[in-house]
Amino acid sequence: MEAENYTEGSEFLLLGLSADPELQPFLFGLFLSMYLVTVLGNLLIILTITSDSHLHTPMYFFLSNLSFVDICFTSTTVPKMLVNIQTHSRDISYKGCLTQMYFFMILGGLDNFLLTVMAYDRFVAICHPLHYTVIMNPRLCVLLVLMSWFIISCISLVHILLITHLTFSRGTKIPHFFCELAQILKLACSDILINNIYLYVTTALVCMFPVTGILYSYSKIVSSLMKMSSTASKYKAFSTCGSHLCVVSLFYGTAMGVYLSSAMTHSSRGSSIASVMYTVVTPMLNPFIYTLRNKDVKGALGRLLTREVSCL
Repeated sequence: MEAENYTEGSEFLLLGLSADPELQPFLFGLFLSMYLVTVLGNLLIILTITSDSHLHTPMYFFLSNLSFVDICFTSTTVPKMLVNIQTHSRDISYKGCLTQMYFFMILGGLDNFLLTVMAYDRFVAICHPLHYTVIMNPRLCVLLVLMSWFIISCISLVHILLITHLTFSRGTKIPHFFCELAQILKLACSDILINNIYLYVTTALVCMFPVTGILYSYSKIVSSLMKMSSTASKYKAFSTCGSHLCVVSLFYGTAMGVYLSSAMTHSSRGSSIASVMYTVVTPMLNPFIYTLRNKDVKGALGRLLTREVSCL
């Protein structure tokens, strides 16, 4: 095929999870259900936090931001896949593909950063409880979120600018259900050395610093808990970290699973199926983890539902 620099009007083809026509209605129903649960669950978390003054604290401020990011994260990939299944089409425009990649990288990176910020919040609350309100003041909380948006937006923008200099064959087929950066680079007809170097460096930094921050925060938390004499105090302090630990384990566990499955199978189709875990399943489960394991959120949710029922 002739290699050309993609311009306005050009298209890629998303092969999706399966080419079997008989599976398409099942996939459409499954992913539509998961998407609706994800959106409604996370919206409910945001509504519960904003409507209850007891939850107007740094921890729940970050949680509401995480829920918002999870809604947007899933919305970058699933709606397009549902439209393609429903219309029996696999097309995505070149600009649409770049836009999807850009927001996918931003929102995936924000998940990473917000989990780190939430770990830092728990570290301050448990290790420095007397100074918690002074350290985790509203200004710092907003600054941490804005800095996360700024850093990951700049990193993602450079990725996109580097991709615009690549050439692709006409009718390039992407063995995935969305435009994933690594897959796109594999399909380029031009030299991707600079893209790969930047990808490896930024991935290492974006993963290394958050993971190090989370591990450091929890090592200090465990150290502080060990010094507490009362078992009840230990349980009460650590219980505030339970939901966050579950979400962290789910996020990094599924991401590691995708990486290992890709490395072991070398199958693009297997990698795309594994990607469903962190792109769809994890954002869907987060609201359940925080409502089922968090007494404050359950109490606020109960008060919200009671208030709504009484107004009917």
